Amino acid sequence: MDEYLGKILNTIVVEGIENNTIFIFTSDHGDILYSHGQVKKQQPYDESILVPFLLRYTALKEKSKGVIDIPINTQDILPTLLGLSDIDIPETIEGKDFTKIIKGKEKVKDNSALIACITPFGQWPKSKGGMEYRGIRTKRYTYAKTLEGPWLLFDYKADPYQLRNLVSDPEYKQIISMLDKQLDQKLSETNDQFLSGNAYIKRWGYEVDETGTISH
Repeated sequence: MDEYLGKILNTIVVEGIENNTIFIFTSDHGDILYSHGQVKKQQPYDESILVPFLLRYTALKEKSKGVIDIPINTQDILPTLLGLSDIDIPETIEGKDFTKIIKGKEKVKDNSALIACITPFGQWPKSKGGMEYRGIRTKRYTYAKTLEGPWLLFDYKADPYQLRNLVSDPEYKQIISMLDKQLDQKLSETNDQFLSGNAYIKRWGYEVDETGTISH
């Protein structure tokens, strides 16, 4: 992978388009790989939800920040690319434009990224403990709740490997309340009613097998 990424970057230089090309390296999800005794994706652990996001735009080299240490959502990529390209962003586009932060014109704030499992499937079906959830990942915390209520809270300052679920710890009651309000705001912004997975399957007319995976 490193070799071929290098070839792509070198070709951009050879073709003389480096000042007019935005290069991004990222992924759609991670893989737990047996951390926390789990496999694959869907769950709100960092091994699953954190992916690399590297952006190179030579035209901004002198103005841009080297490392921006805040979580972002996949939905933020499109408006940010439009912003960097000086293209008007339609009101219907979801996500945040991080152009000013990348250019160093706006201070970095502790952004929160929305995480979700609309309906569990595949390697994490309901028969193996899979469940619908919504949550947020901030620079310091991961908070998630299921249809029944608060489920997980991890504090990276005290527990960087997500080994201690603090959701029932009375000392974190105010933190949970604060994160819950942030999550509700995110759900409101995305018009997410947080229904059961079956409700969405029925609404969208999908057919699924016994693991919850869409049938073909």
